[in-house]
Amino acid sequence: MEIITEGHSKIIYAKESPDKILVYFKDTATAFHNIKRAKIVGKGLYVNQISAILFQYLTDAGIRNHFIKLADDQSMECLKTDVLPLRVIVRNFAAGSLSSRFGIKEETPLVEPIYEMTYKSEDLDNPFMNEHIAVALGFVTYNEMTTISDIAHKANTALSQVFESCDIRLIDFKLEFGRLPGGELIIADEISPDTCRLVDIKTGRHLDKDRFRHDMGDIIEAYNTVLIRLKQWKNLI
Repeated sequence: MEIITEGHSKIIYAKESPDKILVYFKDTATAFHNIKRAKIVGKGLYVNQISAILFQYLTDAGIRNHFIKLADDQSMECLKTDVLPLRVIVRNFAAGSLSSRFGIKEETPLVEPIYEMTYKSEDLDNPFMNEHIAVALGFVTYNEMTTISDIAHKANTALSQVFESCDIRLIDFKLEFGRLPGGELIIADEISPDTCRLVDIKTGRHLDKDRFRHDMGDIIEAYNTVLIRLKQWKNLI
């Protein structure tokens, strides 16, 4: 199949239908803007399977996203969108850069969720931006920013609930958005331990990419734990 684009962790292929794509998840782990990089056999399968369950859950909850169906163990068929050059970071607990910026202890609960936005550019170190910058640069309109904020809030509520049902705390996560040909904005990319910070409520053990970032080890075991719990929650096993 024709490759539309290839990134650090996934390859996007064209489908015969012009409104669909195939997303293939690589067995690649990256961190710190690709400075740290490794091949982890099996990782693509877990990212694909976990994302599929969570995307379908959001769909069932009325939160639109690009997922159509699983294609195979490491690929999913999705709607083709014009992906926006921005990311929304949703934070329920202090962690990562928020902790370091404000000197807050990791995993401190926040009184209210924080919604941050960054410009997608590794060359520029993914700088922070606000809705006014996004509008001024022509990425979105103010009405679209309202839509993005509403979707992010609904997704955070829904995902926090499902993870809590699995005894997992959703510390923070990233969302990307795509615009359909008719103009509708929907969630795109992936939702997985690669893009979420997930902590076991009972043990405090990280079940996310921080295991790779900070050399904690047992990455596949952690991702497998998330997948098993989601499947048990969905009564798939």
